Parts: sequence; C-alpha cells; structure tokens
Amino acid sequence: MLSAREIEPPSVEGGESPEEGRRHGARVDDLGVMRVHGSARWAYGTFAWLVFFVVSHVVAVFFPGDDPTGDGPWDLRAYVIFNVVLILMSAVGAAVVVATVRPWGRRVPRWVLLTPLWFGSTLLVVRGVPGMVENLLMATGIRRGGFVGAEDISTAELWAGLGINTYFFIGAVLLSVTTVSYVRRSRESGRG
Repeated sequence: MLSAREIEPPSVEGGESPEEGRRHGARVDDLGVMRVHGSARWAYGTFAWLVFFVVSHVVAVFFPGDDPTGDGPWDLRAYVIFNVVLILMSAVGAAVVVATVRPWGRRVPRWVLLTPLWFGSTLLVVRGVPGMVENLLMATGIRRGGFVGAEDISTAELWAGLGINTYFFIGAVLLSVTTVSYVRRSRESGRG
C-alpha cells in the first residue's frame, strides 16, 4: 500500500500544483480532489455562446438579406456598423471569459477583466430577462406578438422570437455566473 507521501497530489484545472491552486481559490473536496468553485465549464459555455454570437453577426454582415433594417429609420451602413460593434464587443468578451479560467489570465489586472464582465453581464441581463418574460407572454398566448409586436404574427415569427429571447437569456445566465465565479475566485486569491 502506498503512503500519502508517495501518492502524487491532485492538481487543479490547468495543470497547477495544489499549492498554486490554493493561492487561486481552489478547494479540496472529500476525495482530495481540487475544485475551483464555479467550474470552468461556465466560462467555456460562455465562450461558446459568444463565438456563436460572433459568427452569426459576421454572417449577418456579409449576407444581410433583402431588408436587414426591418423598415427602420437607419440604412444599411448603420446596420453594418452596429453589427461590427457587436462582433468586436463579443470577441473581446470571449477572450476575457477564457482569461478568467486560464493561468495566463492571472497576469491580467483584475479590474481589466471585471470591467467587460460586468458590462456584458448587465447588457445581457437587460436583454435576456425581459426577453424571457416576453417568451412567457407569447407562449401562454397572453400577448402573442410580445411586448411591442403585432397580435397577428405568424407561427414562424412566434418561434423565431421565442428562440432569440431564449438565446439571450441563456447568454445572460452564462455570463452572469462566469462573472460571479471570477469575482469570488479572484477575491479569494487576494487579487481584489
């Protein structure tokens, strides 16, 4: 039988030693396995969400369709500028969420990561939570067109609205959990 000293100590995510992990907010569970609360899966889920967002908006810029402005008061140039801004914000956000769980991200000042995390979380909550309320209104038939939509929307428009609102709500949950997890981990590691 091996003694405790002969067994290689478990490492935390990213291949760190247990001592290094403890300095960055890791905890040891009952089995002696190091865990960082707020698993990196949330950050990688947020990263995947942001990548999909970037790709969908790149496609929207290059293939805008017949009427991308939706009969709005803006022109195609404003539509492209708006989408390019969203693409840039989301690309920065993707890099930031990865930095929250990778060792190289610890070299970045805490405020540099927290600023876009809080900004993005706020934007997505403001878009995602009312969108989910709108989903409930549409799905229950209380207001089939949502908050401002027409009552006579097609089934395809109904499902598109439900899908888009759910997508933003998922993004709000993912980024908010990633942000709170990073706040806790970085505070415990003495970076705050």
